[in-house]
Parts: sequence; structure tokens; C-alpha cells
Amino acid sequence: MNLILMGLPGAGKGTQAEKINDKYNIPHISTGDMFRLAIKEGTDLGKQAKEYMDQGALVPDEVTIGIVKERLSKSDCKNGFLLDGFPRTIAQAEALQELLKELDTSIDYVIHVDVPEEKLVERLTGRRICPTCGATYHVIYNPPKVEGICDKDGSQLIQRDDDTAETVKNRLSVNMEQAKPLLDFYQNKGYLVTVNGDQEINQVFQDIQSRIDK
Repeated sequence: MNLILMGLPGAGKGTQAEKINDKYNIPHISTGDMFRLAIKEGTDLGKQAKEYMDQGALVPDEVTIGIVKERLSKSDCKNGFLLDGFPRTIAQAEALQELLKELDTSIDYVIHVDVPEEKLVERLTGRRICPTCGATYHVIYNPPKVEGICDKDGSQLIQRDDDTAETVKNRLSVNMEQAKPLLDFYQNKGYLVTVNGDQEINQVFQDIQSRIDK
């Protein structure tokens, strides 16, 4: 089964990706993982991607597509894959369609984990991190035993700069703008499956399962 996972920051994609990976035994492939693997293996495209990344520049589509092709051609993808973080643009989505044709396969479903914006803001702004050991907490969903103090080493917890309300709202707005055309693209192709991400984790997964096992 070939899947694409979509959702805004804070929607819980990472958690659902793990559950899909465990249940269907298909590799969870994120853009970052693909780039790291290509660079580690020293492929020509990996070297090109590294040059752009070292300069802090965006990796061009043709390099990204090439790296996706290298990754999807590997033996662990023969029974399917779960793409996360790719495609990000219509151009990439169209290139992926062509690439999958070459590999004699196609997308089965695009799973969109949908969560209302105010819930995402609550989830993302409530995150607290221990600067010493890196442990992560949430003021509502996973609070420390003593407010503001790390359970593990007693350090004062901090809120990351990119977790403040203003930054989070801006980030969500940019991501929504980017996601809308892609969601429409896959809706028109008949691939899109939207699930309510604003419920208990296992329930979200049950909803995903019931939709894709049809």
C-alpha cells in the first residue's frame, strides 16, 4: 500500500506514521530521512543536496525528485511506503505521479489528519522542553509532576522561541496556504482521505485503518 501522510504541525502525524508503519509494515519515509540517507550513501544526488543544505538553501525539485526515486526504488518499498513531508507543491505532486508510473505503481491514499487551528495552537504553544536533558512535556497533555520543573533532572523547563503563540500562528498560516492546493489536487484525483485528528490517538488510527482497509 502506497500512502502519503498530510497534516499541519501539531496534528500528530508522527504518532500516526509510527502506528501505520507497525500495522502495515511499510517504511515511513520523511523528506529529512531521504536526504540524510542519500548523503550518507554518497550518491551524486546526495552530494548535490548536501551542497544546497550546507548553504542553507532549498534543495531544487529535480534533486529532491531524484532522491525520492532512489529511495522508492529500494527493496523495502516493494510492498508499499508512507511518504511524509513530500510532496509539498503541485509540481512535486505531478512529478511524483510520473515517477510512480515509471516504477509501475501508484498512490493508494493520501491521509489528511485534520485538526482545528485553535487546537493546534493549544498543542504547540503548550510544549515545554528541558534545556539540560531534552525531555519534552506539555502543560495540558503531559505535564511534569512539579509545574515548570523537569521530572528527570530538576531543571527549569523552557518554551522554545518557535513555540510562542505568535510564531505558531504564523507557521500554521504558511503551512495552510501551502497545503490547500495539494489537498485540492489529491481530492480531485480521488485519493484524499480526511480523518478527524482532534480525538484520542488510538481513535484517530482506528479511523485511518477503517478508511484504508476498505
